[in-house]
Amino acid sequence: MIFYYLDLLGVAVFAVSGVLAVSRRGLDLFGVLVVATLTAIGGGTLRDLLLDRHPIFWIADPIYLLVIAVATLGAVLYMRIRSHPGKVFLLADTLGLALFTLSGAQIAESLDMSPGIVVVMGTMTGVAGGVMRDMLSGKIPLILRRDIYATAALAGATLYLLLQALTMPRSWAFAFGLAAVVGLRLIAILHGLRLPVFRIP
Repeated sequence: MIFYYLDLLGVAVFAVSGVLAVSRRGLDLFGVLVVATLTAIGGGTLRDLLLDRHPIFWIADPIYLLVIAVATLGAVLYMRIRSHPGKVFLLADTLGLALFTLSGAQIAESLDMSPGIVVVMGTMTGVAGGVMRDMLSGKIPLILRRDIYATAALAGATLYLLLQALTMPRSWAFAFGLAAVVGLRLIAILHGLRLPVFRIP
């Protein structure tokens, strides 16, 4: 059950990141809810479609939609008190990225996918919702910038599988993979680390 609750937490924090991303875009409450929902379930929906996993997770368990609604309302109320998201957006996005990456990898693993597919599905689950959020809010998606974003997700999903191959218990491997994504992302943010840019001379 702990993994299920962590998945719900990932949905909640990604919904919050969606609200914070459009906090100054002049959207009405319905528009904010749409962005928050796509941010929260976009990656998981794409994963389930590609893995032919039916019914899609939020259709099978509507509690996900309730969590999104509550998280969205809470974030909106928060923004009424404190208008500038500051570091909260980056923190929510980082936590959502980590939780979704590891939950996506775990789901692909449970379907007996190859290690490469597990890593790809985990990474896609983590980054796709953020891509949808950034596109709807009129920003260049983080995955397309020089930021260490998808790289952190790849590293976390890979570490998760590697530690299990070294006979570490699944729950511990999950925790270390989660910490790797969060750690890499926060270090990159705090120290301004970015990937090199490819240029044609």
